[in-house]
Amino acid sequence: MNLPRRSLLKAGVGLSLLTGPVTAAFSRANNRPLVSDGVQCGEISASSAVLWSRCDRPAKMYVEYSYSSEFFNSTHLPPIDVLSVSDFTGKIQLTRLLSDKTVYYKITFAALEDLKATSEPVFGHFKTAPVIARNIAFAWSGDTVGQGWGIDPARGGFKTYRALNLHELDFFIHSGDTVYADGPLQESVHLADGSTWHNLITPEKLKVAETLEEFRGQWKYNFLDTHFREFNTHVPTYYQWDDHEVINNWSPSTNLLDDSRYTEKSVHVLAAHAARAFYEMTPIAYVAQEPGRIYRSIHYGPDLDIFFLDLRKYRAGNGEGLEAVSGDTTVLLGRQQLDWLRSELSKSKATWKIIACDMPIGLVVWEDWKNASGVEAVANGDNGDPKGRELEFAELLSFIAEREIHNTVWLTADVHYTAAHFYNPKKAAFKNFLPFWEFVSGPLHAGGFGPNVLDNTFGPEVVFQKTPPTANSHPDQGFQFFGLVNINADTKALTVRLMNNENVLQHEQVLLPVLK
Repeated sequence: MNLPRRSLLKAGVGLSLLTGPVTAAFSRANNRPLVSDGVQCGEISASSAVLWSRCDRPAKMYVEYSYSSEFFNSTHLPPIDVLSVSDFTGKIQLTRLLSDKTVYYKITFAALEDLKATSEPVFGHFKTAPVIARNIAFAWSGDTVGQGWGIDPARGGFKTYRALNLHELDFFIHSGDTVYADGPLQESVHLADGSTWHNLITPEKLKVAETLEEFRGQWKYNFLDTHFREFNTHVPTYYQWDDHEVINNWSPSTNLLDDSRYTEKSVHVLAAHAARAFYEMTPIAYVAQEPGRIYRSIHYGPDLDIFFLDLRKYRAGNGEGLEAVSGDTTVLLGRQQLDWLRSELSKSKATWKIIACDMPIGLVVWEDWKNASGVEAVANGDNGDPKGRELEFAELLSFIAEREIHNTVWLTADVHYTAAHFYNPKKAAFKNFLPFWEFVSGPLHAGGFGPNVLDNTFGPEVVFQKTPPTANSHPDQGFQFFGLVNINADTKALTVRLMNNENVLQHEQVLLPVLK
């Protein structure tokens, strides 16, 4: 007697009695690959985008996309293999897309040992960049899971991403400190009000990251947050990095010999692992000339070009060049990146030129705060003529003035508070530049700090700033920030709104462009 499969299972017949196709189907249903970290999208242009996902095992990644949410007339891309060498991550570039269109996609994985065993599909969507003027809306911030503040589900997890999800955004700029590889978490943190912060814990977050697997684990931790995963399904992200992807304030001069947390004493080994994990776990594009390069530009229609900088990879040691007026010790951007930026700015015909820089220009950031020594960012604190790392920025700002490149706006993070700075040559020690604005945002989910002292070399004025009353304020205290930018297609006005993690407006600045 041949009983149907459902009857066999209801009758409790042992699995050893199930043979042939029935066995294969049952096994397949219970051993399907899992999409472990959702999907991400990035590097959006008018005709291309990069999609990312991660599986829990060796698999083929299948991508299907369409301009219809019902996937009519969809395009299927050839599958790519995801293997342990990349921690089962896969990313693929979509090309020849139509401009200013919403693209719907789904990603499915098939196990390499049985291609009929497939994951549940995961869906996402994004909008390609325009080629004619339209209204543009995007956001930026930085600093995720720093100073011991991890994901506490009972407190809402990453509340800043929850607030970001309330906005219709074309894209997001993560301005660095995307993870805190040097910031282990404790399961419980007792707060001043008598309550307890309960962190989700993973093995990799119990110690500083040293191995490639531990650096990967810093990223996998962030994907545990539901708001972050939801955000990734519908908002493309352009990623930068700063210091905590490796270790606080790292530079070639970082010495780990006396740091008992680390058995790996080479900062160059740590940086190599961190860079590999950063490239694997984000949808950043591959650059053939320099694989893993972070500085790049994006043309986003006639009103916006964005220039992403890397202030970390090419710098000289933090303890060097404070008073130097030339030489290798003054390097922060590096000659190749500086020349690239000058060239790209001079070619830009966009109304607005956004320079996405992971650290502010005029705020003093010390490597050693207790002794006010070791320049970590740009400013050296002497309020005078450019020296040290200020020299590259003086050269850049002079170039912008000489070429009459108007409408540059700097978006930055790093200092864990929000601010609006106006750089005024009339009040600066160095005067050969056009006035410009710099906006600071963050943290996304980390300790709140500030404010920092301003250096007058380039004449920054504080128009607005919001800082916590005590250092290392936790995310529930409201001093977590992101910035919103809107560009109006008709008036060309650029509006910056500084927001907190409860989605409450802190400051608004409307900028009108200089039109030639």
